[in-house]
Amino acid sequence: MSGHSKWHNIQATKNKADAARGKIFTKIGREIVVAVKAGGPDPTSNAKLRDVISKAKQNNMPNDNIQRSIKKASGELNAVNYEETSYEGYGVGGSAVIVKCLTDNKNRTAGDVRHAFDKHNGSLGSLGCVSYLFDNKGILILENTPAIDEEKLIDMCLEAEAEDVINDGDIYQIVTAPSDFTKVKETLEGQGLTFLSTEVTMIPQNYVDLDASQLSTFTKMVDMLEALDDVQNVYHNVNMPEEPDEE
Repeated sequence: MSGHSKWHNIQATKNKADAARGKIFTKIGREIVVAVKAGGPDPTSNAKLRDVISKAKQNNMPNDNIQRSIKKASGELNAVNYEETSYEGYGVGGSAVIVKCLTDNKNRTAGDVRHAFDKHNGSLGSLGCVSYLFDNKGILILENTPAIDEEKLIDMCLEAEAEDVINDGDIYQIVTAPSDFTKVKETLEGQGLTFLSTEVTMIPQNYVDLDASQLSTFTKMVDMLEALDDVQNVYHNVNMPEEPDEE
C-alpha cells in the first residue's frame, strides 16, 4: 500500500529537542491537563486522556507525574488553564511551518514564536497560510520484526479501519483518520500489537530541500521553537538529514 514514508524524517529534529526528558514531561503534563478539563479525569471514559497517558508511558513518564497532572486538572491541586493555539508561517527557502502550542498567556506565546521566526529569516503568517499543505493523520509506528506477516498485518489494520499500512524498512507506519485514531490503536493493541509510538500529527503532502546554509538556519529556528515551554509540536515540510541512532 502506498503513502508517506517519512517517519524518521519527521522525528529528526523532534528527537533532538526532546532529549531533555524533563521538557517532554512538562509538555505531556500540559496535554493531560487539557484532556482532563475537556473530558474528565477517568481515562476509561475519556479517549483523549487515554491517548495522552499512552504517549506519556511511551516516553517513560513516571506514573506519579501522570497522576499529579490529572489531579491538577481535576482541581485537587492548583491548576493553570491552558489554551490550544496554532501559528503558521514560512522558514527559509519557502519552507512551511506549523507550531502547535498550549499556553496560559497567548500574548507571550505569540511574541516568543514570532521572535523565533524573525531571528532566523522566517515570517509568521496568518492561520491557514500553510496548513493546506499538510494532512492531519494518526500515525502508529510498529517495529518490523520477522514475526510479523505483512499480509496479515495489512488485513488486521484494514479490518480495524486504518487508512494505510506502509512498510518503511525497519518499521511499519499505520495511518488513520484522526477521528479513528483511538479506535484503531486500541483495536490493534487488543490483538497483541505493541507500538513504538502513536500520535496524531501533521504530514506534509510534499517535502522541500534546503541547501546547507538554509538547513542550518532552519534547524536553529526549529530548535528555538521546540525549546519554548508553550510549544507542544513543530511541523514542517523540510527534508531533514537522518541522525544516527543513539546507543
